[in-house]
Amino acid sequence: MQGVALAHTLLLAGTVLTGCSSPQSPEAVPTGPPCVVATDLVPATGVLSGVNLDWQNGTVAEYASRLGRRPAVVVYSTAFPLPEDGKQNVDAAVGQIKANGGILLLTLEPHDGLDAVTPGKAEELARQLAGYNNAGVPVVVRFGQEMNGGWFPWGQQPAAYIAAFRTVADAVHRIAPGSDMMWAPNYGGGYPFDGGQYRAKAGTMDAGSLDTDGDGAVTVADDPYRPYYPGDDAVDWVGMSLYHWGTTYLSGTNVVPEEGKFLQQLTGTYNGVGGDERNVPDFYADYGTARNKPVAIPETAALSIPSRGGDDELAIKQAWWRQLFDPAIPRDYPALKMVNWFEWEKLEVDLDVKAEVNWTVAKEDTVRDAYIADLPEWFTSAAEPQACTPVG
Repeated sequence: MQGVALAHTLLLAGTVLTGCSSPQSPEAVPTGPPCVVATDLVPATGVLSGVNLDWQNGTVAEYASRLGRRPAVVVYSTAFPLPEDGKQNVDAAVGQIKANGGILLLTLEPHDGLDAVTPGKAEELARQLAGYNNAGVPVVVRFGQEMNGGWFPWGQQPAAYIAAFRTVADAVHRIAPGSDMMWAPNYGGGYPFDGGQYRAKAGTMDAGSLDTDGDGAVTVADDPYRPYYPGDDAVDWVGMSLYHWGTTYLSGTNVVPEEGKFLQQLTGTYNGVGGDERNVPDFYADYGTARNKPVAIPETAALSIPSRGGDDELAIKQAWWRQLFDPAIPRDYPALKMVNWFEWEKLEVDLDVKAEVNWTVAKEDTVRDAYIADLPEWFTSAAEPQACTPVG
């Protein structure tokens, strides 16, 4: 999620999971055949259907029960390097995912700065991931999401970010073959996102690196993705946070999204009520198909503010998810392999939003039932979990 509204992830960092029903660690799972250590996490067909779960207020099992299907991907976010009780929290999340089946998308947030991401810490993490892989839980590591924005301590520092990403990727690729690395900027509409606390300052080396058109300033004309790309050898998945925020970015208006908005923003062809954003590169083509990388939408949802008037919650959310379920996607956009809904209710403090936003699809029965009815077969859920004995 864009901007300082992403502070929700801090609730998870260094905090023992609550609202959870005593999740098992992978080692506590009943024995059975040897666990399969998956090394190819990209589905041959279809799109992995996942969830950004509010771990403070629910479990994976409860979410799966509400939808009648197990999510193929579950997102968990933590500070990195891991805080004192960070491993315990990740273990608890992995225990729930082990019982559910599917993939952990582990979001690592270097809140202490990119200099804190050392080879030693990266190798320690990779050994932890290898344990999860050997217990049958695949992991995709999303390191330092939305680095092209200025709202996180790791934002708009291209050289330092790339070095840190590659440090983590090197360790993960060497030590945890059942884990992948995901590079995931924010959608580039509105770049360079004025007002962020960590935005690159004019005259610095970072600002010089971000001035891709060489006009002496970082502006909307500069490439919002390329300066931050860590390299094909370090990246296994490419992803992008992409939300419907209302009429315009962070407008806080309850309005049905325009037809075709999702795919237009993914491909850099959007020109609508939110403005002409055709200067934004085609993320799908430039970082997906051209580089032979699977494409993910690790976070998405449609804004609905219960305390305000405007369009109906169901109308807004259904219009957005039907764009995610567009039958053209498996035919014309086969590299799109993962979409994760942001299943949260939370206070958004940015710009004109400044209100409690209900991003969920599974909470209200009417919305949930409509969502389930619209889910296409190619939007895939997790397979039935099997008890197994960890390898090694």
